[in-house]
Amino acid sequence: MLTIKPVNIHQVNLLQKISKETFLLAFADDNTQENLAIYFEKTFSIAALTHQIHQSNSKFYFVYHDDLLAAYFKINIGESQTEIGAQDGIELERLYVYPTFQNKKIGNFIINEVKIKAVLDDKKYIWLGVWEHNINAIRFYQNQGFKKFDSHIYPIGKDLQTDWMMRLEL
Repeated sequence: MLTIKPVNIHQVNLLQKISKETFLLAFADDNTQENLAIYFEKTFSIAALTHQIHQSNSKFYFVYHDDLLAAYFKINIGESQTEIGAQDGIELERLYVYPTFQNKKIGNFIINEVKIKAVLDDKKYIWLGVWEHNINAIRFYQNQGFKKFDSHIYPIGKDLQTDWMMRLEL
């Protein structure tokens, strides 16, 4: 059984743990230790995550599979969006699943939950950024109905990587 629970400030250490672990499992082989250290300090430090949790237009959620922490995701609306900032859209900034829980339809579950949250908030689309070389993630999002509409630079430390910006009309 899958359940979603909002992340609160008292869970910042657990959020940091899953953030770092899932990112490393997904991208450690494609990035240098130096660039990962810079990125982790900027994005996953306790101070950075605490700041993000306190943003009223950003929300983190843990996803549990039979009471085991399996994944997390983050959504942004309004000015908290990393790029577009449009009032009629919602950004899915992060969606990470531990490898042992992949291929269990958790990603589908998360996308459906984000769709529900977006529709209830009168949003017209969901958008996200995904690394251009993350073929499995791109294919997953395309299967969910997302389409590429642009690209942007996403720095991992000093490495300026290109993300596809993808959008799902609701």
